[in-house]
Amino acid sequence: MTQHEYIFVTVSIVIGLAITRLLHVIGDLIRYHRRVKFHWSTALWGMSVMTFILQLWWIGWGLRNFDGWLFFHFLILILASICIYGAAEMALPDPDDGQFDMLEHSQSLGRFSAMSMLVYFLIGPYVNIFMFQNPVELSIAIPAAGIVLMILVIAVPRWFKGVSIIFGLYSMAVLYLTA
Repeated sequence: MTQHEYIFVTVSIVIGLAITRLLHVIGDLIRYHRRVKFHWSTALWGMSVMTFILQLWWIGWGLRNFDGWLFFHFLILILASICIYGAAEMALPDPDDGQFDMLEHSQSLGRFSAMSMLVYFLIGPYVNIFMFQNPVELSIAIPAAGIVLMILVIAVPRWFKGVSIIFGLYSMAVLYLTA
């Protein structure tokens, strides 16, 4: 087993839990659909978080030829995975908790999803610059856009609907650039 495989087993477990969490809540929202007050912006937010979950898994494969592994790199990738899990955990309302209004959730507790994504975007430049050897300017500029979006969701929750559209487009752009 290579060092990359060994490290990504742990990362993959956390990422897998994030996917499982999102899918479980989607199942519950479908199951309780008569009591759920659906809102497209929260659904879009959840899909965007799923995009970043899959993007993290994909960039993990891109690190298969990286040979300068340090324990710090492992910690950075685990922290990124934990942030993605946190974003998934709080992205959608959990009907099991009695929360059925999707937009209300996004503008209150759902902001913790944005906080997790904020930390994830702060980690991104390190991985891009020191592990992928990408240009510094792009490695900072692209996550900076995500950071601004997350700050807006956290600071101005009434803008959630508009920011969720931009976040959806941003997630597609990041996926395009990293795939």
